[in-house]
Amino acid sequence: MLRETILTPQDFIYPLFVVPGKGIKNPISSMPECFQESIDEVVKSAKEVFSLSIPAVILFGIPEHKDEKASSAYDENGVVQKAVKAIKDSVPELIVITDVCLCEYTSHGHCGIIKNGKIDNDATLELLSLEALTHARAGADIVAPSDMMDGRVGKIRETLDKEGFTEVIILSYAAKYASAFYGPFREAAQSAPAFGDRRSYQMDPANRREALKEVALDIEEGADIVMVKPALAYLDIISDVKRSFSVPVAAYNVSGEYSMVKAASQLGWLNEDAVMLEILTSIKRAGADIILTYFAKKAARLLG
Repeated sequence: MLRETILTPQDFIYPLFVVPGKGIKNPISSMPECFQESIDEVVKSAKEVFSLSIPAVILFGIPEHKDEKASSAYDENGVVQKAVKAIKDSVPELIVITDVCLCEYTSHGHCGIIKNGKIDNDATLELLSLEALTHARAGADIVAPSDMMDGRVGKIRETLDKEGFTEVIILSYAAKYASAFYGPFREAAQSAPAFGDRRSYQMDPANRREALKEVALDIEEGADIVMVKPALAYLDIISDVKRSFSVPVAAYNVSGEYSMVKAASQLGWLNEDAVMLEILTSIKRAGADIILTYFAKKAARLLG
């Protein structure tokens, strides 16, 4: 009766990894119970998610073709664009969010265009805005730029508004840290950098005040929802953002946070269900209004 923080299935967003083909459901070795799925299987998963009262999914695409310009990212007939249409046709009430980034689509695995060995921020913005536009045309309810390029929210908002998609929401990865917790995701999305790392455009894990500056800039540019990523090692950042701004705050309970719980539970070292719910409750308690988590389906079943 006196509980201050109440966790419900409506708090969650479930991530899905989409691949070309049909009848494909490839297990992700470092993320037990998660899969790379073809569009027909993704639709089945979307229906299951909706049946559990989880309001939204976020789609990550693994294309058939990768190149230096990430051309599959903004292909009108790309795997994510097709998956959006298929989900909205089958489960129209489910909110469909799309990850807007180039890392899954570039041959080098970085989140932007490479020129002279460095990320070209401004050239990348053009492609990100085009990618977001193709997602909106396919029927996405929310686009989620995750690249951390400067100015990308403003460019995407300008492009969407110009094309008549004024009601498409932008969920910005506003405070995304250069974290060691992303390893399993990079296997799942086949997006590990071929050289170097992403520290030149993602945030230093030691920085706290910088997060508020990044969030403020994204809100000024038109972000409707802001996200902190990862979640578990950054609960102070979630709390700071929630206290400082009046927009909804999302947090990403990332792959490494998921996988370490799964691994410890498989060894009998932790009670998976109890630890999962404790972690998710801590993220909401810190101030997250929305939690992206691979635990969403399991947690929703336990929470009823």
